[in-house]
Amino acid sequence: MQLIGQVDVAAARAAGMDAGKLQALADFVHDRYVAPGKLPHMQLLVSRDEQPIVSVRSGAARATGEPLGDDALYRIASMTKPVTSVAFMMLVEQGLVALDDPVVKVLPEFADLAVGADGIGRMRRPILMIDLLRHTSGLTYGLQRQTAIDARYRDLGLDEFQQKRSADDFIAALAALPLEFSPGDRWNYSVSTDVLGIVVERLSGLDLERYFRERIFDPLGMPDTFFELPEDRVERMTDAWQWAPDGTLSLYDRGARSGWRRPLRLRSGGGGLLSSVADYHRFARMLLRGGELDGVRLLKPETVATMHANHLPGGGDLASLSSSMFSEADYAGVGFGLGFATDLRTQEYYWGGVFSTFFFIDPVERLIAIFMTQHFPSSIHPVRRELRQGVRRAIAESRTD
Repeated sequence: MQLIGQVDVAAARAAGMDAGKLQALADFVHDRYVAPGKLPHMQLLVSRDEQPIVSVRSGAARATGEPLGDDALYRIASMTKPVTSVAFMMLVEQGLVALDDPVVKVLPEFADLAVGADGIGRMRRPILMIDLLRHTSGLTYGLQRQTAIDARYRDLGLDEFQQKRSADDFIAALAALPLEFSPGDRWNYSVSTDVLGIVVERLSGLDLERYFRERIFDPLGMPDTFFELPEDRVERMTDAWQWAPDGTLSLYDRGARSGWRRPLRLRSGGGGLLSSVADYHRFARMLLRGGELDGVRLLKPETVATMHANHLPGGGDLASLSSSMFSEADYAGVGFGLGFATDLRTQEYYWGGVFSTFFFIDPVERLIAIFMTQHFPSSIHPVRRELRQGVRRAIAESRTD
C-alpha cells in the first residue's frame, strides 16, 4: 500500500505554499491512518487560487482490494448541508422566502410545537428559516444520545441516512415530537437541514434531486453528485466501514451493493448525497469565487459572504451556545453561519460528514481542502484538525502580508 500522487512542487511554490510541508502532511495522513488500517483509504485535494497543488490518494476502495481511483465516489453525508443551504439561499435571492420568515409559512405542520421532554413547554417564538440554517431550531438528532427526545428520534429512525417515509410523513413525525428548547435559545446539531430541504421542495415545486441537478450540479459541471447511485457508476463506489470499540473496522455498506442504489422516498438535504473530490472542489470553488464559476452565477457575492459569517445569537460561539457534542466542529472560537461552521479567528468555513469526509475554505488565503474517506463515525480520529493545521502551516506567503 502506497501513496499515489504527490505535491505539485512548481504549483505550490507559485502559489506561495511550502511544498515540503504539504508533502509531509500527505505522508503523515497516509502513514498515521491508512497504512496501519485506521482508515480504509483517503483522498486529499488542496488548492490555492483554485489551482490544485496537492492531489493524493491511498488505500483500497473496497474490501476486495481494488485501489482507490481518482474518480472514486463517496457518501458525503453532512457535506450535503452546504449544498442544501446554497439551494435555499438561491430562493431567498429570488424573493420566494426570507431568512426571518417563520417556517410555518411553508410547513404549517409546525404551527404549535411543544418544548421539552415533558411536552408541556411552549415556544417563545416560532422557528424561523434562519434557525434551520444555523441549527438553532430546537430540533435534534437521535445520534446525539443525550436526552429523552433524542431517544424518541432514534426509536422513529428520524436521522437514518435513507428514510423509508415520504417528506410529508417525515415532517408529520417531527411535528408530533417536542423541541429540545425554544427556537433561538441554543445551538444543537440536528435534522434542521433535512427540514430545510423539504422547504426547498415545497417552495420550488421540484424534488431535491431535480432541483439540485437543474439549478446547481448541471450548471456547475458536477456530473458525479447525486442522491441515488446510477448503475453506470457502481464500479466507482467505495465501501464504507464502521469502527468498533476494539479498534477494528467492519463493512458498513458495500459499494457494489450499496444501499444508495435504492430508490428514495425522501431525499435527505442534511446527509443524502454521494459525490467525488473533483465535483465537490467545483462546488467549493463557486463559494470561494463568491457564488460564480466558469461564467455561471448561482449567488451574489454578498449572499455568500453572509452565509459564512457568524449568525449565532448575540455573536456567540459554539462553546457558549452549543448543547451538542458532535465531531464536525471544535467549539471555542467557532461560530456558525448559514450552512457552515466558521472560524472566528481565521475566517475559514468548513464542515464534514459522519463518514469522516471534510472540507474547508479559507477566503482570505484563497485555500480549499477536500478530504474523502469512508470511516464511520467521524469522531474517532483527529484527522480534520490535523489537516487544517497542516495546510495552514504550509503557507509560505500569506495573503495578509
